Amino acid sequence: MEVPRNQYIRPLLTDMYQLTMCYAYWKNNHHNDPAVFDAFFRKCPFKGEYAVFGGVSEIVELLKNFKFNEAEVDYIRFLMPHAEEEFFIYLASIDASQLKVWIVPDGTIVFPRINLIRVEGPLAIAQLCETTLLVLCNFASLITTNAARFRKAAGSDKHLSEFGTRRAQGTDGAMTASKYSYVGGFDSTSNLLAGMIHKIPTIGTHAHAYVVCYSGPKDLSTRIFKDIDLYDHADKYRKENNLKTNDGELAAFVSYAIAYPDKFLALVDTYDTLSSGVPNFICVALALNEVGHKAYGIRLDSGDLAYLSIESRKLFRQYAAKYSVDFDKLMIVASNDINEGVLRSLNIQGHEINAFGIGTNLVTCQAQPALGMVYKLVEVRNTPRIKISNEKDKITIPCQKKAFRLYGSDGIAICDIMSRSSDPEPEIGKKIMARSPLDEKKRMFVVPSKVEAINELFWDGQLVRDVPSLSESRDRLIAQLKSIRSDITRETNPTPYKVSLTSGLYDYMMYLWDMEVPIREFQ
Repeated sequence: MEVPRNQYIRPLLTDMYQLTMCYAYWKNNHHNDPAVFDAFFRKCPFKGEYAVFGGVSEIVELLKNFKFNEAEVDYIRFLMPHAEEEFFIYLASIDASQLKVWIVPDGTIVFPRINLIRVEGPLAIAQLCETTLLVLCNFASLITTNAARFRKAAGSDKHLSEFGTRRAQGTDGAMTASKYSYVGGFDSTSNLLAGMIHKIPTIGTHAHAYVVCYSGPKDLSTRIFKDIDLYDHADKYRKENNLKTNDGELAAFVSYAIAYPDKFLALVDTYDTLSSGVPNFICVALALNEVGHKAYGIRLDSGDLAYLSIESRKLFRQYAAKYSVDFDKLMIVASNDINEGVLRSLNIQGHEINAFGIGTNLVTCQAQPALGMVYKLVEVRNTPRIKISNEKDKITIPCQKKAFRLYGSDGIAICDIMSRSSDPEPEIGKKIMARSPLDEKKRMFVVPSKVEAINELFWDGQLVRDVPSLSESRDRLIAQLKSIRSDITRETNPTPYKVSLTSGLYDYMMYLWDMEVPIREFQ
């Protein structure tokens, strides 16, 4: 189906200071000056040394619909009563047809200071893009990064499902989280709207409410399945093994198994996981097996997940051996406020969990709620510009730039390097000096075996290349992770990745620095 347009992705989703600057540019006849802006971040999230970019389709949607409507212009007129009418006529006339926009594709592993978005065009229009572009890619990139970290912590063989819709930061947050968790490596979502729109596999079982809805077999409107009384057959196994389990829970499981005989996955911690929930599940699974159906598994939602999963698996094997049935493929799904640290701890402890449902800590990025991408002017009127700060990290890298990833002969990335757009591009097999942007002592020669442009031209007055699908972006991330050293992506004490400048860009940056900063004089 066609993805419905998000009504909030529009140029008025911006900060007031963008309009005040726009008017001042217009008032001083600078609104049409050619300008170049870069979007980048200064520090990697989650105490790591990498991030994963997301947000291309939303940025393209903004560019396609970059137009103030009549009501919006009237609202701006109300906010700025001192402005001339000609300014509002100008606002009503602008769109993105004069912009060129380079973007890093979704699923690309990215690093600090690299220009992830480059916007070229009339100064006022490019300036008006700032807030909206940042809100569209900051959270999307943060979610994609968070999901990638969860995937790495869980392992490639575990099924990960995003369960966070009810805990997300509003409806837009929920949809963005579901979409970009999938790009980041999750396998499914509980969010049906995201599943339908973005073609993400959906998954769901039942809640505790379903179990407590039943108090015993009297609440079963039907017990017959495939010509047998499923409750009686399950109860037979319970009595044979002298199990003292909750009657209502057994009835609930029977009713759910009748509804989903081949996808019977039971939430087993409503009363007592090992004394009631798991034994009741096994009794119903054995009854299903009699009529040729295989139960799917259990979900653990509280307690010591490692211990409970191991003990549950022991019970599966015990009863499988006793009744000569195949329970080897029964799934154990875990939820319960799981975060990245919990996943890593489970791996250390040892566990028998096959799949994880992860909600709050994923969709709210609880470990770090914001990425902090910024948008800076780097060239205007064909003249490079620089912002100097007392904080080194806030110094901008000037010029219209290109960014490249340089690879070694082993296929592993050595560094990312930025150059002036007018300079020759790095060449395979040709030695190039790579310099740290803010530390003159850090430099190295690189002889790349592969050179990859990081930014791609998506918009030149109109869309000029297809936006990759979620599956393509997901595959891109998988491939990219294989090309980045594991010490850079590890959780503990990761190694910073080298982000560099060519000698030409570095020298020009230092020249601008000397030109723009007054030399203090003491007497």
